[in-house]
Amino acid sequence: MEKLTERQQKILAAMIEEYAEVASPVGSVTLAKLFKVSSATIRNEMATLERQGYIKQPHTSAGRTPTDKGYRFYVNDLNSSSTPPANSTVDRNARAINTRLNNAGEHEQTVRLAVKTLVELTGNVGLATIGDSLYVRGFASLFSQPELMQADAARNVAILLDNLEPWLREAAPNKPLSVFIGRENPIGKSSQSSLIISKFRSPYSDRSYIGVVGPTRQNYRLTMGLVSHTGRTLESLMKKV
Repeated sequence: MEKLTERQQKILAAMIEEYAEVASPVGSVTLAKLFKVSSATIRNEMATLERQGYIKQPHTSAGRTPTDKGYRFYVNDLNSSSTPPANSTVDRNARAINTRLNNAGEHEQTVRLAVKTLVELTGNVGLATIGDSLYVRGFASLFSQPELMQADAARNVAILLDNLEPWLREAAPNKPLSVFIGRENPIGKSSQSSLIISKFRSPYSDRSYIGVVGPTRQNYRLTMGLVSHTGRTLESLMKKV
């Protein structure tokens, strides 16, 4: 398989980020303006990305959308990149999380508030383990997403959520931050959703979890940053007497 050029990688990233914002296929004209090249140049690059399975053309649309493979390449690149610059959206929201959680009170209330905050900031379903139970909220936010307004799509996400608690107990993901995209999901493979979870130590367990479930079309830079930050913050707060 051909290795992506730097420009192809940047085009893929730009397409993923634009698609997260507009929720409609991204065309060559939009990208040509962004990269200050001709539409023909962009179409050639998009053809390569499509041939290699990173993007696809839905129906007869002139635009393209990312595939699970494209999202995985993008997420891996985010994981290998440096911390976002100061004053970024992630940093501003992270400071808001700190302010809220520092004054939340009891451990259980702190976890519940952390989930509520993630729902507000990401528009996804938020989830966390509290003892042996899974606390989940934010269904209205999730099911208002355009991809999940169809009955079949909503049903597939519900299957994932219904089976998430036993899967977490059995699989016990051990990475500080785990991202499961689309068909990578261990459950709900047809849900067209992503599961982003952070493991942290708490008085409840050395493997407590907090995270979100949302559509594959989302702002991964923001969501991964906030989930990771929230997990670290909870662990730090719960170490305090």
